[in-house]
Amino acid sequence: MREEARQLETPSVMLDPLGEWKKTHDCNTLGLGHAGEQVVLMGWVQRRRDHGGLIFVDLRDREGITQVVFDPQADALAHERAHGLRSEFVIAVRGTVRRRPEGMTNPKLKTGEIEVLVHDLKILNVAKTPPFHIEDDTEASESIRLKYRYLDLRRPVMQRNLILRHRAAFLTRNYFADHGFVEVETPVLTKSTPEGARDYLVPSRVNPGKFYALPQSPQIFKQLLMVAGFERYMQIVKCFRDEDLRADRQPEFTQLDLEMSFIHEEDVFALIEGWICRLFQELLGVELSTPFPRMTYADAMNRYGTDRPDTRFGLELVDLTEIVKDCDFRVFRQAVESGGRVKSICLPGGSRLSRKDLDDLIEFVQGFGAKGMAWIKVQPDGWQSPITKFLSEGVRGAIAEATGAGQGDILFFVADQPKVVHESLGNLRNRLARQMNLVEDGAFQFCWVTHFPLLEWDPDEKRYVAVHHPFTAPLEEDLPLLDEAPEKVRSRAYDLVLNGTEIGGGSIRIHRQDIQNKMFAALGIGPEEAAEKFGFLLDALQFGAPPHGGIAFGFDRLLMLMSGAASIRDVIAFPKTQKATCLMSGAPSEADINQLLELCIRVETEGR
Repeated sequence: MREEARQLETPSVMLDPLGEWKKTHDCNTLGLGHAGEQVVLMGWVQRRRDHGGLIFVDLRDREGITQVVFDPQADALAHERAHGLRSEFVIAVRGTVRRRPEGMTNPKLKTGEIEVLVHDLKILNVAKTPPFHIEDDTEASESIRLKYRYLDLRRPVMQRNLILRHRAAFLTRNYFADHGFVEVETPVLTKSTPEGARDYLVPSRVNPGKFYALPQSPQIFKQLLMVAGFERYMQIVKCFRDEDLRADRQPEFTQLDLEMSFIHEEDVFALIEGWICRLFQELLGVELSTPFPRMTYADAMNRYGTDRPDTRFGLELVDLTEIVKDCDFRVFRQAVESGGRVKSICLPGGSRLSRKDLDDLIEFVQGFGAKGMAWIKVQPDGWQSPITKFLSEGVRGAIAEATGAGQGDILFFVADQPKVVHESLGNLRNRLARQMNLVEDGAFQFCWVTHFPLLEWDPDEKRYVAVHHPFTAPLEEDLPLLDEAPEKVRSRAYDLVLNGTEIGGGSIRIHRQDIQNKMFAALGIGPEEAAEKFGFLLDALQFGAPPHGGIAFGFDRLLMLMSGAASIRDVIAFPKTQKATCLMSGAPSEADINQLLELCIRVETEGR
């Protein structure tokens, strides 16, 4: 504790007022063309080096670093005071730009050919010794970085991320304004609605016993704006979901929200592809090809085992059910007889995997419900596997032809119900790609996934629930199935996937009240419940709602992928932890008893 107190002790230094000094340049601008000029620079001390008679300081601001030099022959007082400079002191210097001596240039810095000979120094503020180095490569844990977030945000990588975010938001607003969109702010205090994640509730003091909900999305309001005749709406908006967190989730997050009237799916696709291409070209210098590939939900599940396919590499799933349904391998045969599927992945060059590697992969797929996983190595002297003896020559030939397996490859098989097969092999596919370095660095592969199921059966609630939300329109040709076979109805929903991550999702909406009522009936929501929860929307649909649709993008998640950040927290200025807490401010915290009494709330935590 004494050592920690010593490190955090603030040095005693005479401070100077800023006075009339004005910054002439940032710390990433000066070059040989400025040699001889008198300049004023301001920023933070990155590091100080005392080389006998000369003192060198790397001065850092938001833009970069410039080396400044204190020479007693140039200014003895400034040189004397420079001895007391420490990391993160805030200083201003006035001096002359000069070429660095021969052999002393720093090619890693934009300003590496020059230095500033200081004639005058102002120490504007001192700093405690930071708990970690203000550098991109820091060994500090994330919890320490989040506790001292204001220091973490000084690191160049964090500033680059947030500046990238700023530029992306600026470009986004301009792009959609150029395409006729109007930005409208929707309410933050709104009504709790079902069919989504858990709401954050806000008690109303003036309406005791009643609560607002923070919006999970502006979904209903943006549809009402279409009824209101705005035709094209956009908003970069804060949304809130009280759910368990992952690396790419936050309790409060930013969403790009769009809605349009009189459009079809292809209109949405073309508009979004233009926006994405502009972002990547102007911010990353990456040229993308359009149109982005499209695939149906059924095709994505069959080929990749997921509705978020990473198309940067192959390893597609191959359905072998018909080939092996009558084979002598009991596991395959019984899976088919019980209505399951048998699918395989062929890993080129995978025969070099050791038995330990294979055991690890089997354990991995078991985490997704698979009872096991069969494998076959294609060796020069034939197939090597415990199951080879159960497969006839004809079956082997058919498997080799279907999978394209050749010498040196390995085949993986999972036989089970479709959900287990897809989750097991879909996740195995991604793991193999990482393990075998099959993904090209810096590659960006987009694809649209369309025609999702409209509904799915919830065994806990014993009713159908909406796969997306209850305002998603069904395909017109599937509308008759809504009464007799709801599980077969396909929706007009679409997701945009980037490198195996869903970055946006939307749909064409239901704009007719009769179809919306049929949708509620399929969800087990009766007229009275529908009127109570969605009455204002149902009322609006009676006043000339146009055909409309839209999409929403997780802005944080998109920026995480564009910046190459490991966590969504690295593209948000002040994020929460995975326990939804702020280590810097201490939120959430206990409320004052008087506040609770005003809200008619009593807190009981026992038994939770």
